[in-house]
Amino acid sequence: MEKKIILTGDRPTGKLHLGHYVGSLKNRVKLQNSGLYESYIMIADQQALTDNARDPEKIRNSLIQVALDYLAVGIDPVKSTILVQSQIPELAELTVHYLNIVTVARIERNPTVKEEIRQKEFGKSIPAGFFIYPVSQAADITAFKASVVPVGEDQLPMIEQTREIVRSFNTIYGKEVLVEPNVMLPDSTCARLPGTDGKAKMSKSIGNCIYLSDEPDVVKKKVMSMFTDPNHLRVEDPGEVENNPVFIYLDAFGEDKETINEMKEHYKRGGLGDVKVKKYLNEVLQAQLEPIRNRRKEFEKDIPAVYKMLKDGSAKAREVASSTLREVREAIGIEYFE
Repeated sequence: MEKKIILTGDRPTGKLHLGHYVGSLKNRVKLQNSGLYESYIMIADQQALTDNARDPEKIRNSLIQVALDYLAVGIDPVKSTILVQSQIPELAELTVHYLNIVTVARIERNPTVKEEIRQKEFGKSIPAGFFIYPVSQAADITAFKASVVPVGEDQLPMIEQTREIVRSFNTIYGKEVLVEPNVMLPDSTCARLPGTDGKAKMSKSIGNCIYLSDEPDVVKKKVMSMFTDPNHLRVEDPGEVENNPVFIYLDAFGEDKETINEMKEHYKRGGLGDVKVKKYLNEVLQAQLEPIRNRRKEFEKDIPAVYKMLKDGSAKAREVASSTLREVREAIGIEYFE
């Protein structure tokens, strides 16, 4: 059976955290090891530069941190192709060709773009590169002819825009050159972890994250200061379990579901303090993070080998992207000298 091609990735704007692990990394390792997919995992530095162009050092420094996190959680460069976006210049040319068949009005209607522009508070000063990143993302996906793209629900408009670009291109140029991707939504009930401060999302910029590389004492400190039910003031008070970050984390990471359910019932009727629940959560997280931390420290001993892995993966990916670009240029009819 022919393997399906899958593309995933992350923007290198800092180390990866538990939200990344639950939302995507854990599933990537599972998909990689299933043997059913040919996986391309992109470190999207070019995309990260669209809103960090004046701070490129942040992106350069984060590149190796993301690569170390990938290796630490079990992404295997033998089974998955790990690539660096900026090292595949073919992606830029594909973006240019796709921009010619997408209107400004269509990009403006993209709800994900609108929301991210609002979050980043660009006002009228939206970098053009950031504005057109749905088209750039379409280039990333189609360059490798990915038929499956694992994303969260907030990214569905982006994939729909890619599908539209594929249909438009194939129709305009009369050839089935590009592959229309399908979405793979996360199956986890905790696909998006709240921040430790109870905010809706873990965010590096807010500083409400527990990083995969955090040392045990740092993890414990963050867990013990986590937001819980603000009305659970005394141990004997009944507490809310719904939307309580501590229990959301336990659902995401705890393997002893019977104990967790008992704790929930005890917490709801009163008599169970936040400190006790947090101590249990700390034990659960330390058990999950210890092997990840240990693997990361091993890979950190040979950083040149990690860069070589990225270079080799990017070279392999570039061959594939180059083949797709050649087909695109032939379909348009601009391979004048062949």
